[in-house]
Amino acid sequence: MSAPTGRTVPRGRAGSPAATLLRVHRTRPAPAAGERCEMCAAPIGEEHRHVVNLESRGLMCGCRACYLLFTDEDAHQRYRAVPDRYLRFDGLPLDARTWDELQIPVGLAFLFRNSTQERTVAFYPGPAGATESELPLDAWATIVDAHPELAVLRPDVEALLVRRTGPGGRETEASCHLVPIDACYELVGRLRTLWRGFDGGQEAHAAMDAFFAHVRDRSRPADAVPTAPGSNVADGVSVEGGPS
Repeated sequence: MSAPTGRTVPRGRAGSPAATLLRVHRTRPAPAAGERCEMCAAPIGEEHRHVVNLESRGLMCGCRACYLLFTDEDAHQRYRAVPDRYLRFDGLPLDARTWDELQIPVGLAFLFRNSTQERTVAFYPGPAGATESELPLDAWATIVDAHPELAVLRPDVEALLVRRTGPGGRETEASCHLVPIDACYELVGRLRTLWRGFDGGQEAHAAMDAFFAHVRDRSRPADAVPTAPGSNVADGVSVEGGPS
């Protein structure tokens, strides 16, 4: 006996689990393309800014609106916006003796002030990523006392990036730059994929050369930067609207 014509044979009840799953699948929104702000989920471009979680030390990608909420350095907040300024310190005395006193085992490190721990910490790159120096940094405190221009370093969001290099494998010269903290973690992440042996190897050093060339191109002399209050930086422009 043939099936009656003009009728649709039901594939399942409307309230059955199979029908419900099918309906959810059909109405589910497509995955969002591209990166999004980790605070409000707004779409952001590949080039975007970051904020630091002061408790976890983690970086969060942010849209401009969320980023600007955390540019006030005097506010007691859990997050802080990472500025975008690069400075160079010419003539900073980091000879071999001074570097040995810092007790950092490689020729590259970045130092920043951790406001939560109320101390300066140092990190250096290696095959496992950024390694924190757990050794005393009394020598660094001596350097800062002798060079008050280093006081422009903003806690948590800016770091002093130091590299000692020299001809013939002997590290004799030092370059010191103030850079955004996210730039340091970007460099360490890059070096982690390239690091070979104790000193990093040829590819890692080539990556360092390229990175420091970029930093030099963006840096201004530190002695040309005013240290007066109210110079918070957001996107290269102070909060008050003047140049950074």
